[in-house]
Amino acid sequence: MRRSAKLLCICLLLIYSGCNRIPDAPTVGIQPLGSYRTADAVLIQQAIQRYYGYNTVILPEAEIPSSFFVQIKSPRYRADSLIRYLRETQSDSIDYTIGITSHDISTTKRNRWGRIKQPETRYADWGIFGLGFRPGPSCIVSTFRLGSSAQVKQARLEKIALHELGHNLGLPHCDSLNCVMRDAAETIKTIDQVENRLCRDCWNQVH
Repeated sequence: MRRSAKLLCICLLLIYSGCNRIPDAPTVGIQPLGSYRTADAVLIQQAIQRYYGYNTVILPEAEIPSSFFVQIKSPRYRADSLIRYLRETQSDSIDYTIGITSHDISTTKRNRWGRIKQPETRYADWGIFGLGFRPGPSCIVSTFRLGSSAQVKQARLEKIALHELGHNLGLPHCDSLNCVMRDAAETIKTIDQVENRLCRDCWNQVH
């Protein structure tokens, strides 16, 4: 879709949802990328509205640039390229953009010194649930690794979306065992253990 047409679609969507808009609250665009489920985009939209109190709009579906595709260990798209793409194509009427896709996504996992974590064959192309700038205007979440049970998958997706938007708002990983900003530490079990909310300290940082 050409940029001018995309901007027109965004404006129409924002006008259409204007009766429910919260004055002076940030606007979050949920951007479907490639393959995705409409219900997943709606779930993220409702979670952000309910928890952060932000205005939200589901944007027109966009294709993932083919240059972001890699097949080092398995077919994936680079999450770091995706969040840069979302930042570069973001409309002026949107404050934050959350990409949603059912494709697998990956990044390079590095240690505190910026070197690729060892063994490099494991971490150079590391499959992830989501990634976001901290702080910054965009993040991406993937449903690829969230399991097959609809109920479990929905709970995980909601937490990951709140987590990545938290990074966009400037929040680092949190040491609180129940905070949604806790580091997943390379296991989906961590996401199941945390609650779908910020701890008091993280909430105070955002607000």
